[in-house]
This record gives sequence, structure tokens and C-alpha cells, in this order.
Amino acid sequence: MSSSLFQPFPLSGLTLQNRVVMAPLTRARAPHDIADERTALYYTQRATAGLIVSEGTPISREGQGYLFNPGIFSAEQIAGWRLVTDSVHAVGGRMFAQLWHVGRVSHPTIQQDGQLPVSASSRQPVGAQAFGRDAAGNPALVEPPAPRQLATDEIPRIVDTFAQAAANAIEAGFDGVEIHAANGYLFEQFMNPLVNDRNDQYAATTLDDRLRFTLQVIDAVVARVGAARTGIRISPYGQLFDMPLHDRIDETYTALAEHIGRRRLAYVHVMNQSGFKVGGTTVDAGGESGFDALLRQIKQALPATALILAGGLDRDSAEALIAEGVIDLAAFGASFISNPDLVARLRNRWELTPPDRSTFYGGGAKGYVDYPPYQAA
Repeated sequence: MSSSLFQPFPLSGLTLQNRVVMAPLTRARAPHDIADERTALYYTQRATAGLIVSEGTPISREGQGYLFNPGIFSAEQIAGWRLVTDSVHAVGGRMFAQLWHVGRVSHPTIQQDGQLPVSASSRQPVGAQAFGRDAAGNPALVEPPAPRQLATDEIPRIVDTFAQAAANAIEAGFDGVEIHAANGYLFEQFMNPLVNDRNDQYAATTLDDRLRFTLQVIDAVVARVGAARTGIRISPYGQLFDMPLHDRIDETYTALAEHIGRRRLAYVHVMNQSGFKVGGTTVDAGGESGFDALLRQIKQALPATALILAGGLDRDSAEALIAEGVIDLAAFGASFISNPDLVARLRNRWELTPPDRSTFYGGGAKGYVDYPPYQAA
């Protein structure tokens, strides 16, 4: 009998060919911020995944924190992504677009007219890096400045931009969208009480206020494209980009999961950053037992919503968590970069090709579309 990891899975009316998910992976391979033929080839090579979640696609120029990322806000970008989704669908794949606003993790050299990045907060993300331009105008890792805190009456504009980006993604042929509420970007800047220094209804002092922006975006996206086409990614206990741990993590994410469960979204995608290595140092992120307990609480709050887990999985751990009913789908990231046929390799227990990390970001075909499928010795 085949493993359940390789059996079809019904995702809100969409049949996936297996439970393997290709996690979103920033590759910075779009010179004009538009997906092109090479982007289409890259994703199509990996379309045996049950579900592909695209690299983060900025919802606006304001939401962009890295050069060379294909956005989803212009007609040319929509057409570029249509080329990708048509190609993926032609070989039987399914694909959601990850909708992205980095908030304060940006730089004036990326922003329109050199403006400051915007955020829920006025606090600079200490130690974070955006991918912008140096003093000589060359692409480089740059330190984000202190952002401009969004005024209360500006926030509905951001919410509307997410909804429009979701509609653009469906126009571009995506099967659905994933709201990127993880990894220290805009949503976490609202939800983290040690980062959010507001004093209005979007402050982080109460649970309702911490969740207000996230729930408004979810509801706006659902109103435009439907709950069955809407997922969300979260990273509780994550500390990327100066996201300090706080004592309200479990309360915040359990309540968010309960709200999502009532809205019956397609899925919640949890990124496990428990013990995540930042700069070579293992972060104390609540411990595996703390993350595991929260993951199970989140699952209980989602009776009609699938749960995806990413981070540190292999075939055996994914199968065990699926069999136990803790997760529904298993996402793999870096291993998909260097193994376009990852599903076959996992199924047959073939050796995996290690990725060349020097080619993760930027460049051309090397390290992007030139990894070969498995060949027996």
C-alpha cells in the first residue's frame, strides 16, 4: 500500500495529486520584477508536487523588500504569472500565489521615489537586511532604516491592496492565494506586542487589536476570491527580522486559528522556526515541546481547514505526523530547489541532491533550472 503522503488529497474542492507541498522560496530571478519563461520552467519542473506555493509575490511596490521578485500588481506582472500557471497546469500541477508585504523589512532604494518603508511600527528592524541598492546603485544587502508608521486611516488602503492582489492572482490563473503572515513581515509587525508600538485600534495591547489587521485582510481577500481559494502562512515562535519572543504567542495564534476555522479557509501553513538557526546561533524558540503543543492546538481549531507544516521535515516525519492526524500536508523548501523530482525521490527513497546555497538568490539558469532529475548510478 502506498504511503498517505503520496495519495491524492481534497483541498477545499481542489484535488491535489499528493500531500507534498512545494514551500514558497524567494529566488530573486526576475530582472524586471516580472515572471518570465525561465520562471515558468522552474515551477513546471517541480509540478509533481501536490501543491506549489509561489515565491512571495509583492502586492505593491510599497510591499516589496527585495529586488528582482515578480510582483502581482501590474498588468505585465499578471501576464507573466499567467505564463507560469498555464505551464504548471498543462502538466497537472496546482499552484497558489503567496501574497507578500514586507512592511519595515525594506529600503528606500526599493521604494517609489525613495520613500521610507511603512509598518505597523516605528521601530527599526535591528539586524535585518533587505535586498536593495548600495550607495553606488549596485544590488546589495542593505540595512532597513526605521520605518514610517502607517496612520490609522491608511490601513484600509493596505487591506484593499491585498484584496486586489488576490483578484489579480486569480486573473493570472492561480488556483488560490496564500496570505504571507509569517517570517517577521507586515502581519507579525502588527501581531507582536514588542514590535507594534501603536496606540490606536491596531495596537497590540489586547488580543482583538493584535489580530484586527490580519482578520481584516483575510475577510477582504475571502470577499474577493472565496474562502476555498484562500490560505495563510504563519510562523509562531519565529524570530526572523527582529521579532522578539513574547508571552502571548500561544494565545495569539490559537485565537487566530479559531477565527480561521470559523471562516473555513482552504489551509493554514505553519512554518516551524522552533530552534531555527539565525546567524549560526540556535534560537531558544519555546522548545520543540512548546511548538508541538501549539501546533496541535491550531489543528484542533481547524475542523474544516487543512493544516500544512513546513520546516525540518523528511519523508518519515511527514508520514508520522499525517498518520497521527497532526497535519494534513507536508511542505518542503530547500530540497525542492535542488531536486525538481522531489516527490519521486521521496516515494522511492532515492538520494537527494544537496542544494548549492551560493545560487539561492539572483543570477541566471545556474542553480535554478539546471538541476537534473534522479539518475541511478
